[in-house]
Amino acid sequence: MILIYPPVAKASEPPAGIAKLSGELKFHGVRHTVVDANIEGLLFLLGETGRIADSACDRWSLRALRNSGKNLASLRDRRTYHNIGRYTRAVLDLNRILDISSGDRNVIPGLANYRHRSLSPLRSRDLLRASEEPEVSPFFPYFSKRLTGLCEKEQPSLVGFSLNYLSQALPAFAMAGFLRRNFPGLKIVFGGGLVTSWMKRPGWKNPFSGLADHIVAGPGEAALLSLAGIRTEGSDCGTPHYALFPVRDYLSPGPVLPYSASSGCYWNRCSFCPERAEDNRYVQVSPEKALSDVAALTNETEPVLIHFLDNALSPALLNALAENPPGPPWYGFVRIDRSLADIDFCSALKRAGCVMLKLGLESGDQSVLDRMQKGVDLTIASQALKALRKAGIAAYVYLLFGTPAETLDAARKTLEFTVSNSGEIGFLNLAVFAMPVGSPETEAKATRSFYEGDLSLYTDFVHPEGWDRRQVRRFLENEFRKNKAVSSIVKRDPPVFTSNHAPFFVMG
Repeated sequence: MILIYPPVAKASEPPAGIAKLSGELKFHGVRHTVVDANIEGLLFLLGETGRIADSACDRWSLRALRNSGKNLASLRDRRTYHNIGRYTRAVLDLNRILDISSGDRNVIPGLANYRHRSLSPLRSRDLLRASEEPEVSPFFPYFSKRLTGLCEKEQPSLVGFSLNYLSQALPAFAMAGFLRRNFPGLKIVFGGGLVTSWMKRPGWKNPFSGLADHIVAGPGEAALLSLAGIRTEGSDCGTPHYALFPVRDYLSPGPVLPYSASSGCYWNRCSFCPERAEDNRYVQVSPEKALSDVAALTNETEPVLIHFLDNALSPALLNALAENPPGPPWYGFVRIDRSLADIDFCSALKRAGCVMLKLGLESGDQSVLDRMQKGVDLTIASQALKALRKAGIAAYVYLLFGTPAETLDAARKTLEFTVSNSGEIGFLNLAVFAMPVGSPETEAKATRSFYEGDLSLYTDFVHPEGWDRRQVRRFLENEFRKNKAVSSIVKRDPPVFTSNHAPFFVMG
């Protein structure tokens, strides 16, 4: 069995989903190997500077090609993260190499994105076309050789693809099409977060039956074990397994250990939440097992940073981390509640190694938060930001504009809140709302096509107050971002890698 993580996604750390599958297969004695085709494929393209230089003529491209090795090394050097200017140049220069790497302006790969001017990952027919023409993919010279050698050596009966992002879809289907053409006896399986979201769409009908033998929604451990002929009463017995990944090749200043202690969200009440729209239930690893897993993985991988991937770290796990520090620095998403407004608790988290917390605030208007059922009190949020700042923990704050409950006045209240708390906010993520297609609220809103395609996960809607996406974007560009206090925060955000690299800028 071969498990593949396809390009393109942020290559700052190994993929946790496949590591979890690998741990489960290892626990049950299933022979397998893993391929992080994302980091391998990106490094392959970045290493082809000689070929790419033949078509490069502008000064930026030539400079980027000349310094490619130096820039790769700098992203793996802790000192780079002391200077946002130096970091930004390295990231953008590497992205520039990928931008021109294909020699085809219709296909544009990047460090965190993959664009095709005529094929869309939102249309199943376009994905199937990518599978029929794998040689068009800029990654074809890499994966054709890599997969052929691996299949001839391992003689697998099954190859599984883990897709989590739309930017992975077209390359993944190109790889699957190559395997189907050259190794027709192989079983091909699609799974991962993106596939789960597709299958949870209302009226889902599988358009990929001619390419994929199986598609799996939700956690894939039980499905893979079943395909391997192993029946289990339950899964989640093994510890995530990272030994098969090139942990020191990723674009970070040392190994980063990703770990998920839960799936779904323990709050699960927010309006328009994708987890709620897809009816994904909350499943938690016990804090005791999570701490045990992290301790074992820390000994194995020697990470410089632990990344907790949960939609929100549970209060029980936060308390366990505060009482039993994992060793390396760590960060993750949390809900804003009274515990974070307690300076003693925040100080305990800091002593336990917490360097940054991601906070889904969404709005600085209390009525908007209440209508979204966020369960967040702005007074407590402000106190929490101050407590985190005082404890020395950076706050990466997420704001969401254009929700059905918001108006221009409410958006301006969010600006006021941000400015008044700007001294306590380390980083900002600004997003424009899109309604999940499966959200119950779509029945009460007039909706219209947002992204054309049978696999689109979001729909546009007629805002009840006329606060449409165009007006929201205009407000963000002309008013919100131009505020001096906000602008200084936005400029600190690491380009492309954003929150994945932000902790390195506050770790000292």
